[in-house]
Amino acid sequence: MKKYLIKASYSPDGIKGVIEDGGSKRKLAIEQMVAGLGGKVEAFYYALGDHDVYVIWELPDDISAAAIGLRINASGLASISTIVLLSPEDIDAASKMSVNYRTPGAK
Repeated sequence: MKKYLIKASYSPDGIKGVIEDGGSKRKLAIEQMVAGLGGKVEAFYYALGDHDVYVIWELPDDISAAAIGLRINASGLASISTIVLLSPEDIDAASKMSVNYRTPGAK
């Protein structure tokens, strides 16, 4: 399965929902959503700063990750950005691939 880092920010109405339901209930809702697509939440943290929530989850594929992003962002109550995470072994494999790259301005 693929891993993703999610950075989420709540709108003012989204924050009101978290205050009403509590942080644990919101985490459970996210876990259930991810499990419904065949994935699992590895880490879930609320934070102070630029984003309100950081989550690492595993999903079967990028299509599932995109589906979650579309639904959450369309809600208007939170906005997320999704970052694909690569393992050290993924980078090992990538470093061994042959890539025909021409630098800008090269002749």
